[in-house]
Amino acid sequence: MTDNYYAALNAAVFSDGSFCYIPKGVRCPMELSTYFRINAANTGQFERTLIVADDESYVSYLEGCTAPQRDENQLHAAVVEIYAGAHAEVKYSTVQNWFPGDKEGKGGIFNFVTKRGICAGRNRLCCHWKYPSCILKGDYSIGEFYSVAVTNNYQQADTGTKMIHIGKNTKSRIVSKGISAGKSQNSYRGQVQVMKRAHNARNFSQCDSLLMGDRCGAHTFPYIDINNPTAKVEHEATTSKIGADQLFYCNQRGISTEDAVALIVNGYAKEVLNQLPMEFAVEAQKLLALTLEGSVG
Repeated sequence: MTDNYYAALNAAVFSDGSFCYIPKGVRCPMELSTYFRINAANTGQFERTLIVADDESYVSYLEGCTAPQRDENQLHAAVVEIYAGAHAEVKYSTVQNWFPGDKEGKGGIFNFVTKRGICAGRNRLCCHWKYPSCILKGDYSIGEFYSVAVTNNYQQADTGTKMIHIGKNTKSRIVSKGISAGKSQNSYRGQVQVMKRAHNARNFSQCDSLLMGDRCGAHTFPYIDINNPTAKVEHEATTSKIGADQLFYCNQRGISTEDAVALIVNGYAKEVLNQLPMEFAVEAQKLLALTLEGSVG
């Protein structure tokens, strides 16, 4: 509740959400999923999700969020809390498909969510497609973050993650893919913090941006705070555009421009999409193609 004022707002007004508890030593045999939809106009949604994985357990959990296209704005301020016990593994994914607003900037969603995960022992926590924080408290804990953020029209996105290393021999990996189209702005904001007692902490961060057009923008804001000399932290970033030669090459082989763009984008995001369950990865590929339809040409 004290994390930020959107989390405090959620704590004050939330009435719905989901709770999942995995007992000690249990491996959930199926992919769990929930779906949240903001259906009414001029409204806000404040769901809350709590996932607790006891020692030596495993669960894969996916959330989907969407809303119909409207001329008015809507608000989404959700909170997700994840706890992983000793030797537990939690794979949490969220796919959010929000209307970016029309070409004049009308409509769209104000999306301010707070997602936090804590690793209490030797365990593993994977988070996909949003802005969570992962607290690596237990020794030998592992945190992984994979994200694809797509913006179009006048949409503004500020996504990223926090990896906080507290325990010894902790490891974290960050892979962020940003795709900007129209007149949108896409920002990645990531923080890697290594505490004094986090001996031999390891982090690798990869931030890639893909621009589709000459009116969009991509921005990267990495924050690195190292308080232990034994830590090893790596950060790399790239920015690229879909070249005319790439589209020409595909067109000469009978592939339409729209299909060529979808092909290039899916290849660009493959590293992240491969982390999703198969049935959801297929849907995510189609979603990327629909979101960027008409962005080139």
